Amino acid sequence: MMTIKMIASDMDGTFLTSEDGYDVPRFIRLLKQLQDREVHFVAASGRQLSNLKELFAPVVEAGGQIDYVAANGSVVATHDQMLYEIYLTAEQIKRVIDWNAVNPSSSDNLVVLSGVKGTYISNHASGQVKAMVEQFYPNVHQVEKLMKVDDKILGVTFIWPHDEVQEHVKELEETFGDELHATGSGFGSVDILPKGVNKATALQVLQDYYDILDDEVMVFGDNSNDLEMLQKYEHSYLMPNAEAFMHSQHDQEALAVNTESGVIRTIEAQLDLKS
Repeated sequence: MMTIKMIASDMDGTFLTSEDGYDVPRFIRLLKQLQDREVHFVAASGRQLSNLKELFAPVVEAGGQIDYVAANGSVVATHDQMLYEIYLTAEQIKRVIDWNAVNPSSSDNLVVLSGVKGTYISNHASGQVKAMVEQFYPNVHQVEKLMKVDDKILGVTFIWPHDEVQEHVKELEETFGDELHATGSGFGSVDILPKGVNKATALQVLQDYYDILDDEVMVFGDNSNDLEMLQKYEHSYLMPNAEAFMHSQHDQEALAVNTESGVIRTIEAQLDLKS
C-alpha cells in the first residue's frame, strides 16, 4: 500500500460539491482517520486564508486540523502557524492595472486586489458585482483609488468570459512572465501573482516543514492553477468534471466528479478508509 503523509486538494470544482458545500460529517470522519495515521490535509485554493478557515470551521470545531495554501500559493499556513507570505510590489500592481486599461477589458473592467487585511475593488463596481466578489473573497471594500490601498497585496484578479481565460493567461505570461505568474483560477478569473508562486511551490514549504517526500503527497485539482501540483506529484488526480484542456494535460482521474464528493471517495478508496 502507498505511504501518504500529506493530501492537498483544490476547493472550487474539486473538493466542494457546490458553492461552499461539502459533506461535512463524512469529511470529519475521514479527517479523523487521516489524523490517526498522521496524514496532513491541505486546503489548496485561490481563495483567501480567512475564507478557507471559515469554510472549514465546522471541521475544526469537531477536532479536525487543516493546513492551508491560500491565494494560489501566496500564503502557506499550518493549522496553527503562518509559514509563508509573498506580496506584489506597488510598481508591479500599477503595471498590471495599466496593462488592463489598454487591453481587452475584463468583465465590467473589474480589478480585484487581494490583500492581507481585506479585498479591494473599485467604487464603480455595481452592487451585483460586489456581491459576486463577496462569494469568494473576504472583507470586500470599494475604494476610489486602488493604488492608494493601505495593505499588502497578494495578487491581482481580473474576470473574463470563461472561454477567453486561457488566451488572456497567455497574453499576461508573454507580457509579465519574467517577473509575474498568471493563472486561470476558475469561474472566469485570472490571478496575477509574484513570480514562482503556485500551489506546488507552496506545498513544498509544507513538505519541508513536516519532512515529507514528493511520493508521500497526494493532490487533487481541476483547473490551470492546479497544473503545477498535478504535474509534480505521482499521486495526483484530475477531477472528471475538469475542462477538456486539462484532460489533455493530465490523465489520472479521481473516482467521481466534485458534486459526488469525488475527492473524499478517492481518498477513502486509495487509503482503504471507512466512509
